[in-house]
Amino acid sequence: MTQSALIPVFALLGETDPFPDVVHCEAISARSAVYGWHIPAHRHGQLSQLFVITRGAVQARVDGVAHGLGDKEFLFLPAQTVHEFAFEPDTEGQVISFPAAVVQSVGPSPDAVRAALSRPVQGPVDARLAGLSEMLAETMAGSGAFRTQAGVALAHSVLALVAEVTAQNLPPEAPASADTRPDLRLSDLERLVARHIGDGWTLSDYAAALSVSPGHLSRICRAATGRGAGAYIEGAVMTEACRLLAFTRLPVSSVGYRLGYGDPSYFSRRFRAARGITPSGYRARFSG
Repeated sequence: MTQSALIPVFALLGETDPFPDVVHCEAISARSAVYGWHIPAHRHGQLSQLFVITRGAVQARVDGVAHGLGDKEFLFLPAQTVHEFAFEPDTEGQVISFPAAVVQSVGPSPDAVRAALSRPVQGPVDARLAGLSEMLAETMAGSGAFRTQAGVALAHSVLALVAEVTAQNLPPEAPASADTRPDLRLSDLERLVARHIGDGWTLSDYAAALSVSPGHLSRICRAATGRGAGAYIEGAVMTEACRLLAFTRLPVSSVGYRLGYGDPSYFSRRFRAARGITPSGYRARFSG
C-alpha cells in the first residue's frame, strides 16, 4: 500500500463538495470498481462510515492497523481515521456514511453510544444489521414525505447495533452520577481540536473558545475520559502524529511543525513519552 505526501480529506471519497444527504448509502462497487478495487489512504473530517460486506473480501488498513474482512462482516470507521482498502474484485455490500450530527444524536444516552463508536469496530453482520442496513438504503433511495425522519431513525438503529459489538467487549461500568456524567461540551472540544490541531492552541485557548475556565474544562475531560484536558488534547495530537508518520512521507520535523511544535526535538521527546518509541521508530513499522 502506497504512501502520499499528505492525507486527503474528503466528504465522500474523491469529493470535496458538501455532504449530499442526511445519510448516504451506496454499493461498494460504485466507487471501488472505478478505483480498480483499491482505495488509497484518505479520511473524512466529520463523517463516520460503515462497510457491510455481503460477498467477497477486503484487506483494510485503518490508522496503521490491518483488518481483514470477508462475507457477512462489517467495519465501522469513526471520523478522522485514516483508511485504505484493497477489495477483492466484484466484492458486494454497502458503504453507509453518517455525518457527525447523526452519530452524536443517538439517544437516549448519546454520550455512551458516542464513546462506543469512537474507535474502529469490526464484527459479524447478523440478521438484524443486514435487515436494517437494507431498509436504510431503500429508504434513502426513495422520496417519501418523511424520508429524512425515517432515514435518521434507521441510521440510529444501525449505529446502536454497531455500538453493541463494542459494548460486549468492554467491562461493565457503574451508572454515571450527576457529577461524573460526560459533559456535552466534550463533543465541542473534539471538533475544536480537529479544526485547530496544527495551530499550536494551548489548553487556555480551547477553554476560552468554549467559554469555560481551564480547570472546568479539565473536570469535563476527567469525568468523561479519566484524563485532564491537557492530557486529552495531547493524546489527540499524538494520534494525528501517528497518522502522519504512518501515511505520509513528511519528514519527522515537518510532522512536528504541522502539529504546532516549534522545536522538532521537543516534539520527538513528547512523542516518545506518549508512545514509548521515537517518531522515526514508529514510522519504521510501516516501511516494510
